[in-house]
Formats: sequence, C-alpha cells, structure tokens
Amino acid sequence: MQLIAVVTLWLATLASGPAAPLGLDLYRPTPADNPLTPAKIALGRRLFQDRRLSRDGMLSCAVCHDPSRAFTNGRVVALGVDGSAGRRNVPTLINRVYGASFFWDGRAESIEQQVVQPLLSPREMATTPDAVVATVRRDGKYRRQFLAAFGREPQLNDIARALASYVRTIRSGNSRYDRFRSGAASALTEREQRGMRVFFGTGSCGSCHAGPNITDERFHNTGVAFRNGRLLDPGRVVVTQKAVDRGAFKTPTLREVARTAPYMHDGSLATLEDVVDYYDRGGSANPGLDVILHPLGLSVEDKRALVAFLRALSGKVQEGR
Repeated sequence: MQLIAVVTLWLATLASGPAAPLGLDLYRPTPADNPLTPAKIALGRRLFQDRRLSRDGMLSCAVCHDPSRAFTNGRVVALGVDGSAGRRNVPTLINRVYGASFFWDGRAESIEQQVVQPLLSPREMATTPDAVVATVRRDGKYRRQFLAAFGREPQLNDIARALASYVRTIRSGNSRYDRFRSGAASALTEREQRGMRVFFGTGSCGSCHAGPNITDERFHNTGVAFRNGRLLDPGRVVVTQKAVDRGAFKTPTLREVARTAPYMHDGSLATLEDVVDYYDRGGSANPGLDVILHPLGLSVEDKRALVAFLRALSGKVQEGR
C-alpha cells in the first residue's frame, strides 16, 4: 500500500507540470475538468496579453498584472477602460494556483470564475461575452489554437479555461528564505534572520502569513477599511452576509512582496516600512478588529530587520510552463 501511495503521488506530480520552485508544494492543484496542457497554457498566455479583448482595444490582463512588476501594476487602484478607477488595489497573480478563493473579498471560487470578471466589469475591460468570443473567432490563429486545445470553436467557457491554465503557471519560490530553510545558513544575513524571528515571533506575522505560500488564504479585519471610525469598503461581508466578515479582506501572499507596492486592498500604504508601522500600531481600531492585532512595540532595529526579511521573500518567478 505504501508503494502504491508513493507511485500515485509521483504520477500526480508529473501531471501537474514542471517541478515546483523551491519552497512551494510539489503538486500544482488543477480541476478535473480543466487539466493543464501545453496547448491551453500557450493559448491562455496569448489571451492574457491581448488588448483586443477590452472594449476600447487598449487594455489586456497584462496591463494591470504586469509580469515585470510581479503581476501587479504599481498603482493605488486599478484603472480600467476610459481611465475609470477601480475600487481596489491590483492583487498579484503569483502562486494563485494554490489559492482557495479569489479577489480581495473571495467572491470567486475558482480561477476560471475569476479570470472572466475583469473582462466583463464596466470598471475594467468593459466588454461583453459576445464581443470577446467574436474577437477571438475572427482570428484564424486563435481558432486553430482553440481547436488544438479544446477540439471546438472558441467559446467563453474555454477562454476562461485557457486563461486559468496560464495563471496556474505563474509561480514564485526559490527565495533566499527558502534556501535558508533548506539548510543554506548563509542565505540570510544576520539582520534578515532577526527579521524572520520577529515575523514568526513577537510580530505574530506568521499567524496569518503561514505555509508555503505565506498566506492562510483566510479573511481578516485589520482595520484598513476603516477611516476615522467609518467603514469605507465592506469587504468579505458582501459575499457571505456574515457580520463577522465586515471590513475583512483576504490575506495576500508575501512572495515577491518587495515588488508589489503599494499595499493593502486599497493601496493605502506606499512602502513595506509603512506596512510594518501600521501593524506595529496594532492596526486601526474598530468593533470587528481581528483579535490577533495589538500594538507590538517593536524597536527601530526590529522594524528594519522585519523589512529586510520581507525583501528576502523575493525569488524566481516562472510562468508559461
């Protein structure tokens, strides 16, 4: 029985694609009805970069999720068609293959659901299902790619499956932190090691930023949605209708965090130093503030060390395979 279990795991790992970057789970989760294939990944990568899929032909997924910025865009909030401002900061797509739900409020239960929403949102790419499918069907290369990947003419569900397949290839690991954990004692400086001890110790950061992807994939009220006692964004409660989720947002991955500024769901904190200061204060007081948060009283050197450790979470980003 033990041998069967080992062989099963080995086969599952092979089916999930190339070896995971150091520090990540070996298995890359994929739904049974949308297994990863090279044809789908290549098609999704092309769709991801295609500006013709937006209403005005000016935006693509890659405009907001820029690979050179760790699949974010450096803005406080997203800008859509005609310069319309979105409500929230663009989250990174890195390691979303390991995600449990999607968007800051978790309103999508799968990547297939997630990738379609920006296409159709009036504040983002502002197109329609018919327009997206028509654009793709007019392109002979696309039609050949869809036939190769799905065995049929382009349709919206398969556009979603192809985009989701590509997103599942966007992974980051092999950071200096990962190498340190694997036994390379010199991979982190003394200051970074001090920051790691703060992160997992007095700072309590690891309470929410846990596991290989450095997130618990849960939702927390850290007070960012409140300003002067007023709730500016209801967050997760809109999805669940549960009072406990009022002002709560998903814990983001901290992989590549040094490259994904500005921070928080609203982009309100410009630097990692600002983020550390915010949590050192204990967040913003409100009736539903997560019980984990409280003033930390970190020293100046502890804060500097913590920021240094966060920067050491950047590694090697791979996509498209």
